[in-house]
Amino acid sequence: MVIVQLTGLSGAGKTSLAQAVQRELLSKKYPVEIIDGDDYRQTLCKDLGFSEKDRKENIRRLGFVAEKLAKFKVIVIVAAINPYEISRLELRGRYSNVKTVWIKCSMETLINRDTKGLYKRAMLEHGDKDKLMNLSGINDVYEEPEVIDLVIETDCESLDQSAQKLLQLILDSLPTSR
Repeated sequence: MVIVQLTGLSGAGKTSLAQAVQRELLSKKYPVEIIDGDDYRQTLCKDLGFSEKDRKENIRRLGFVAEKLAKFKVIVIVAAINPYEISRLELRGRYSNVKTVWIKCSMETLINRDTKGLYKRAMLEHGDKDKLMNLSGINDVYEEPEVIDLVIETDCESLDQSAQKLLQLILDSLPTSR
């Protein structure tokens, strides 16, 4: 089956896009599961922080779960920031039929969307007790993907337009026999 890793900064639309595509795939009777980075950080990855080492381990764990599901012919969408190219490449190299989709969005739009208040907290003065450290793209690393199958610019198109692009990539990536 196919594993799709959605990578992008917080607020870019990874989860919303994954959910929209999941609805479409389910309506077409395809088995599909979303592995959402935020959800898994509350359970399977609860022991991990946001250091480079922990972020890489987080992706390894998500990839392991994705591969187990894919073996049972489930389409898997991994929605996680996944800030390091080496981790994205590791997933592609370790498991078969992995697609990488960059959910790209301008910083201005991300700051305006900031539903979790993360960007506001990350941009507080140094020394402020509420300052958030380790926010990818602001005060921590986010390496733009180099090896990608699709770029979706969520600040330039509607959720439906983005979902149709991702849906088409998934459908085109499925094995011919179902």
